[in-house]
Amino acid sequence: MKLSLYTDYSLRVLIHLGTHAGELASIAQVAQAYGISHSHLTKVVQDLAAAGFIETVRGRNGGIRLGRPAERIGLGEVVRHTEAHVDLVDCGGCLIAPACGLPPILGRAMRAFFEVLDGYTVADLLGKQRSLQRLFAAAG
Repeated sequence: MKLSLYTDYSLRVLIHLGTHAGELASIAQVAQAYGISHSHLTKVVQDLAAAGFIETVRGRNGGIRLGRPAERIGLGEVVRHTEAHVDLVDCGGCLIAPACGLPPILGRAMRAFFEVLDGYTVADLLGKQRSLQRLFAAAG
């Protein structure tokens, strides 16, 4: 399974904001740090804000920050939100689906995948927070 670029960008935003806990960052800062398109990142940020993962502050000194502590943002929750379709294959229209053993196996694999992700939070991605901060500072 390969996660979408949208999920990748979402996780990157959360990591960036997690390394600057409580501080406001701009979309431009995050885009520059990762070398990502500002317009693509704007869409991701709007979606993450609507879902409550991040908070946006309007105005001259505004920006974005985590919407709740990094320890309370589960990776499984984020991936479920950002991945439109998490089925590995679409067996709905397949002739042999009623008798095939593949759908339950793939379903079990997906449950195992999310069980692992559900065991981690954004805070777990920040284990080397000082190193991450230095890398972001060098990119900016």
